[in-house]
Amino acid sequence: MTDTAPSGPAGHTPAYGSVDLTTCDREPIHIPGAIQPHGVLLAMDEGGRVVVASTNCARLLGVACDAAIGLPVEDLLGPDVAARIGERAHGERGEPLSIRLPASTADPRGTGTLRGRHVDIAVHRSGDRVVAELEELVDDRAAPSFQGVRGTMARLVGAGTVAALADRLAGEIREVTGFDRVMVYRFDPDWNGEVVAEARREDLNPFLGLHYPASDIPAQARRLYTVNWIRLIADIAYEPVPLAPLLDPGTDAPLDLSFSTLRSVSPIHVEYLSNMGVTASMSISLVIDGRLWGLVACHHYSGPHRPSHDARAAAEFIGQTASQMMAERERSDLREEALRAQAELADIAAAMARPGADILAALVDEPAVRHLLSATGIARCYDDVVATGGAVPPEPVIRRIAALLRGGDGEARASTHLADLDPELAAYADVAAGAMIVGTAADRWVIWFRPQLERVIDWGGDPSNAKLYEGEGPDVRLSPRKSFDKWREVVRGRCRPWTEWQHEIANSVRTHVAGLMLHRAREQVAVAESLQRSVVADMARTVEGLEVAATYLPATEFQLGGDWWDSLALADGRVAFAIGDLAGHGVTAVAGMTQVRTALRALLFAGHRATESLDLLDLMMDELMDDQVASAAVLVLDPRTGDFELVNAGHPPPIVYEDGRGRLLQGAHRPLLGIGLGAARSATGTLAPGATLLLFTDGLFERRGRDLLVSLEQLREAGEPGPAEGRDAAARWAAELIESVPGTRDDDTTVLVIRRTG
Repeated sequence: MTDTAPSGPAGHTPAYGSVDLTTCDREPIHIPGAIQPHGVLLAMDEGGRVVVASTNCARLLGVACDAAIGLPVEDLLGPDVAARIGERAHGERGEPLSIRLPASTADPRGTGTLRGRHVDIAVHRSGDRVVAELEELVDDRAAPSFQGVRGTMARLVGAGTVAALADRLAGEIREVTGFDRVMVYRFDPDWNGEVVAEARREDLNPFLGLHYPASDIPAQARRLYTVNWIRLIADIAYEPVPLAPLLDPGTDAPLDLSFSTLRSVSPIHVEYLSNMGVTASMSISLVIDGRLWGLVACHHYSGPHRPSHDARAAAEFIGQTASQMMAERERSDLREEALRAQAELADIAAAMARPGADILAALVDEPAVRHLLSATGIARCYDDVVATGGAVPPEPVIRRIAALLRGGDGEARASTHLADLDPELAAYADVAAGAMIVGTAADRWVIWFRPQLERVIDWGGDPSNAKLYEGEGPDVRLSPRKSFDKWREVVRGRCRPWTEWQHEIANSVRTHVAGLMLHRAREQVAVAESLQRSVVADMARTVEGLEVAATYLPATEFQLGGDWWDSLALADGRVAFAIGDLAGHGVTAVAGMTQVRTALRALLFAGHRATESLDLLDLMMDELMDDQVASAAVLVLDPRTGDFELVNAGHPPPIVYEDGRGRLLQGAHRPLLGIGLGAARSATGTLAPGATLLLFTDGLFERRGRDLLVSLEQLREAGEPGPAEGRDAAARWAAELIESVPGTRDDDTTVLVIRRTG
């Protein structure tokens, strides 16, 4: 059995054959079926028998691969070495064993090149297999000592920033490993890489600042870098050594070499490095919180290069330690920025909380709210009304962005490239390349906008080369790029990335504003409720010959409306009763209701007829009360005769209950008050002794999703036969009537009951 794989790309990965640029992103690089030739691999079962071996056993161990398969490992390596491997196999993966390999009992002549030599043995588990990889110990008198590594740690700790730490890390790794060039390579969110630090031979061209496209390191390679933090290619021109058998007899699948130190690498990667002029390579992963932050990439240009296991272990340790230091430096920088923003937010919240401050206006008018998230524009929507500050796109575009970006939970969501959500948004990148939104409802949200950040990127070769296969014929072999000349690109359309702490600050803005709005609403409701209770009393006036009862109920504890009622004794002995509903809620509605009620009372008191009073009130509202409308009904009743005059301005019709039956008083209506149009007409009638007249606002019967006429008819039937005889019977009947209407009230409710007793 030959101990080298067939020549060509497939020889590097006999377990899955040839690949090209169209398939390299799906290449199963963890199961190549081959190793690099500077060591030998043995995979044992739980009983210690060899089940898979590299085919260079004869050259390195003096035992043919076919003969090694099935041997107990102690027969192949000796009982002491086998025992040490067994100990390591049942512990955590750690440092390699350094041990002198005895002469072979199977071949006393010791023809294997590793026999009688000191070797490093790396042990790990691959499924149910114990894998041992043997390499000859490198005579490296410059291998790092404990004191040397401790000095390295002290120098790294002294770096105050991530950039300074990366720079020192490159120098320390080069000192330990002896590579011609060592680069610290950092990934961006799209997995493109940038060389952020470099230590190199003076005669080499600098790579510092160059960027490399994500296609240079496919996803499955990044996954392996995350689980196996160091990988060495001692000689780019190596001849791969296949494993035998190619399929593990226990699993009928290739042996998983994810944790292997000798794993043969993708031929695409070998060709890529060869095109760069690299003769040996090593990489050390920089992993932060389980995510690949970057790599320490080591390149050699002057022939094969195999640092000792001690040097590799020291480099891996330095890389792991530096990863934690970088994480802490980044967290420290972010903490400082977050604390600064929290202090600014506290100042903004304090200003908004001052008496008289307009919270909603401050959101868009105060530049500090934009600067809080390093934004240049802001928009807020409250009850579907949009206001803006700074540089923002047109309102229809703002609403489109909000609809695309907002989540159902209202938590902060952001995009650095809004054109990903809708390509048409690219036209507005000069003011809104990216955005962050928070909200509490579909029509209540705040968006911060950032413009595009034009960046000049120097690529190590054209990043679009990996896509050229789309225009090539099916017979063209697709190879890694051969040009690594600097290629400059101006990147547009993206904004500066949003950080995690900025998401938290945006959520804090939402919480602060919602809290302030709630507090302000409670204060306003308290004022409004006091005002409303002062003019809409439940206590009705006493009128001889009549029993009068009135009830007012707000929709919720914090949502008062514009309902009102009133009664007024006229000079001719009649009594005027009025009921109305000004559109809206809150302080504005209550204040407007008070004006309307007072104006109508003044007009009636001055002797104007009910029709004339409502027409004059309509003109007054149209002139003095912008965009406010109201419904109202006025009943002028003579308690002595029961004769009445009813004038209705867009209000629900009263119901008369007489002889146990209820009927609607569908008199002539004039339009709503406040539109400046129409003339009132009156309807007349007589309220018989014992009959009851029910006046009410729409909150009594109107329910979401129900037909108004059907609800009104159900209310009429629910009131039959009318109130009973006796003290306070009208008030009890009104309360029962309110409770009898099913469903949730969305509006405040006023009920006025007038029963003729004499």
